[in-house]
Amino acid sequence: MSIAERLRHARLYLVIDAAAAGRIVPAALEGGVDIVQLREKSAPDAAVIEAGKRLRAVCDEHGALLIVNDRPDLALACGADGVHVGQDDMALDEARTLVGDDLIVGVSTHSPEQVDAALDSTADYLGVGPVYSTPTKPGREPVGLELVRYAAAHASAKPWFAIGGIDQGNARAVADAGATRIAVVRAIRDAADPRAAAAALTLEEAHVD
Repeated sequence: MSIAERLRHARLYLVIDAAAAGRIVPAALEGGVDIVQLREKSAPDAAVIEAGKRLRAVCDEHGALLIVNDRPDLALACGADGVHVGQDDMALDEARTLVGDDLIVGVSTHSPEQVDAALDSTADYLGVGPVYSTPTKPGREPVGLELVRYAAAHASAKPWFAIGGIDQGNARAVADAGATRIAVVRAIRDAADPRAAAAALTLEEAHVD
């Protein structure tokens, strides 16, 4: 399948830091994760590239996509499938120019207006959230399920992932609001059994297809 087709089929997206990636990602991929995003805000570029190259090999073993957060240059350097940018990061069009048309560009959205803008942009997929409060986004007010419902009603033209504080305890509510794809951090990273945690979240999503 092409990158675009694999993106459309993806249901479970894991965001992970470099320190935890080696321990968590192989088991998470076995459990059903389809996309891994390397999100590293403070490590030197060389360390991010090294971690990205290791993840590239692991993702290839499982047919999963690899995304790098914020930095198109590092995404290219480690052979990732694309880059994800936030509203306060590099402009989406600039990221697209740097990675070209063959790689994925994802964008975070936090309001109906941002969802609409992303749908009219060159972004390949949207992150919608944070649905619930999360320490991975300090200071960012949760958008709640209303934005999930808005995306479900208006964003069918592009894949989108509900993100932010989602875990096994609330994934059903997110699915009931219309999400068919979710992205998680702590629900898998902090689990005693990352493989089982990923499998449980994959099962949650299987009910809504």
